[in-house]
Amino acid sequence: MPAVAVAATATASREALMPTDLAPGTVSHAIQLAIAPVFLLTGIAALLGVMANRLSRVIDRARYFEQHWADLDASARATSRREVRNLERRRRVCSWSINLCTVAALLICLVIVTLFADAFFATSLKWYAGSLFVAAMVAVSAGLVCFLREVYLATHTTTIDFSRFE
Repeated sequence: MPAVAVAATATASREALMPTDLAPGTVSHAIQLAIAPVFLLTGIAALLGVMANRLSRVIDRARYFEQHWADLDASARATSRREVRNLERRRRVCSWSINLCTVAALLICLVIVTLFADAFFATSLKWYAGSLFVAAMVAVSAGLVCFLREVYLATHTTTIDFSRFE
């Protein structure tokens, strides 16, 4: 096949995939559709910041015990073992919370890409975008449940001895 024919075929197939004459409203409509998921992405990023901060506090507390273990007497070690077990439970739940919310953020990114692809390529990807959005909501909901569990563990495994402050 001559090189001119190959080039013409490649150009025709590219034009079939992506229209070169987009209507003026196509780009603005795609951006409007993507705005809500972008705000959701911002909210999830804020949640991830809070969750990562809590995980950091748990890890710092566990490292404290690790560094001071030799200095503790038998009674303090028994108490510390209990707290380290609770910290490990909190660490695992924090990790799941972060993982699930990160998956939700990635799914939201795919929703945004799908919405743009739907507008630019004149395909029907609305069901796919809707499915991705529902999956993202399930993931963020599960992440929030894990976050709630971590907060519960933090508040119910810590005791404050008020007599020490008198």
